[in-house]
Formats: sequence, C-alpha cells, structure tokens
Amino acid sequence: MEERVTQNRLSAPSPDEARLKQAHQKIEALIKNLNSVLRGKPVAVELTVTTLAAGGHLIIEDVPGVGKSTLAHAVAKSIDSDFFRIQFTSDLLPSDVIGVTVYHKETGEFEFRRGPIFANIVLADEINRATPRTQSALLEAMSVAQVSVERKSIPLPSPFMLIATENPMEFAGTYPLPESQLDRFMLSLKIGYPDRVHERAILTSEESEVTLKALPAVMTTAELLAVQEAAKSVRVGPEVTEYILEIAAATRTHKLIRLGVSPRGSSALYRAAQAHALVKGRDFVTPDDVKALARAVFAHRIIPVTEPTDERMDVAGNIIDELLATIAVP
Repeated sequence: MEERVTQNRLSAPSPDEARLKQAHQKIEALIKNLNSVLRGKPVAVELTVTTLAAGGHLIIEDVPGVGKSTLAHAVAKSIDSDFFRIQFTSDLLPSDVIGVTVYHKETGEFEFRRGPIFANIVLADEINRATPRTQSALLEAMSVAQVSVERKSIPLPSPFMLIATENPMEFAGTYPLPESQLDRFMLSLKIGYPDRVHERAILTSEESEVTLKALPAVMTTAELLAVQEAAKSVRVGPEVTEYILEIAAATRTHKLIRLGVSPRGSSALYRAAQAHALVKGRDFVTPDDVKALARAVFAHRIIPVTEPTDERMDVAGNIIDELLATIAVP
C-alpha cells in the first residue's frame, strides 16, 4: 500500500508542471480559434499568440485585405477583452489616443476622459499615417503600460497589447516610424496572400465578418495573465542565452548593418523564445525556438547599410537568416 502511494506521488505532476500544462492547453484553444478566422496562415497565428503570451506588442506590415485587422479583432474576441481600433490619420492628435482633461463649470473640477488606448487589445490601424508627435504618444504606453497626463501617471488595463498595421506599398501621406518606437514592438510579421485552396474557401463560405462575430471567447483576461506568468517560468539554459547574445552581437558588427539590435531587442528575443517554447508545449527553450523567432524579433529593429526602402524588413530579414546560418548552434 505504501509503495503504491509513493508511486502515485512520484507520477503526480509538480505545481509548475501542472501550471505550464494548463497554460499550453489554453494556448492550443486560442490558436485553434484564430485559425478558424485567419485561414491558411498558421505561422502568422502562432507568432501572434507567441507575442501575446510573452506580453509584447506586434506590428504587421502587409498589403490591404489580407486579414491584419481581422486578426486583431479575433485576438480580442478570443480572450473576451476590451478592444479599440484607432484609425491613424495625419490629423490625429495625441489627445485623440490618450484622452483629454475636461473642466466642469458646475463642480469646478477637472475630469480626465480616457481615450481609446485604455483597452486590453488596441489596434493602431495604419500607424504610419499619423505624425511623429502622435506616434510618440504611444511610447510610454508600449514601454510601461501607462500614460502621463497633467503630471500624473495612469496605468493601462492589464493585460495590454498594441497591434499596429501599416501598408508597405503606399507612401503618400505617411511618416516612417521612429527607431525608438519600432524597438518597442516585440515581433513584426507579414501575413501574405492566402493560397488558392484557402482563398477558394473564403470565397465560397460565409463572409469572414460573420465568422468573426460568432467567434467564441476561449480565454479570459485573468487566464491570459496566468499564461504570461507561466511563460516567464519557462527555463532558458545558459547555452541558449549565449546563443541569443551571439546573434544580437553579430548584428552590431555586420558590414551590411548600419544599426544593430539593442539590448531591448535581445531581451525581446529571450522572452519571445520562452513563450514560443510554451506554445510548443515545452517547459524549456531550445535553439530552434530562437532560430524560429530571430527574424520576426530582429528584422524591424536593424537598419541595413542600403538606404531604407519599402523592402527594408525583407533586406534585414535576409541578413539575419545569413547570420543564423553562420553562427554555431549550441
């Protein structure tokens, strides 16, 4: 009898193992939910969920009509969270994003009216259409999840994720994002056109908007916070840490790179790799996690020696791929 009890104790998962398993199950349900809306784009969905689990922000650079806004809406509905979409335009002011202080004659007091940035998931649509002044209003929110108004710091809802979109093919009336802002996005990705099979399914089935409206929530915001905490506990061995540092250092000395990755960038890869391991159902990070994410985490952060063009991220991504091919994998 005692031997059987001992065996049961040995086979029972530890609290950490149980927590990680539960978090992975929630992630699997979320990925399945998003794949039902964004069809045929499993990589884009996985990278989005990885960013969400790591507590980061995401920028999607792609042509119109491939599902950028749909993906952001689907994320918000899937975690039953507050959602705001901000259409960025040249006349958008910082107060239109953060909020404004209003004076009440009757009471003689000032009241702060919160702007659309106060949501769990915020879609900054066509972010590069706003002026640098308005874009800079997002820096504090992206860094420390708060905004400053009238010398007061006001925390944003938790969890908080900014998903920004931009069209790389249209330059009239746009402003390039400053490097300090790009550095605050954990990942960048391109969704791309669907293949023929999935595009046919889109054409012959219900409209995506109808599917989006019926999308159920598979996670609460409290459960998402638990997933994010679980991701932080995923183990990263010293050899994997050195691998991340080696890749980051290589971007700072490469002859084709004018501006390499900052420490914030290497930290983003570290945290994203932990989340990616959790997405894959592991409690430890492997070099493959790092390799799978290096392009998405670093491409928008580095500036190639060639003049920036609409293909900047592609050029930067290709350089990163070349670095990964030359750096020894632990």
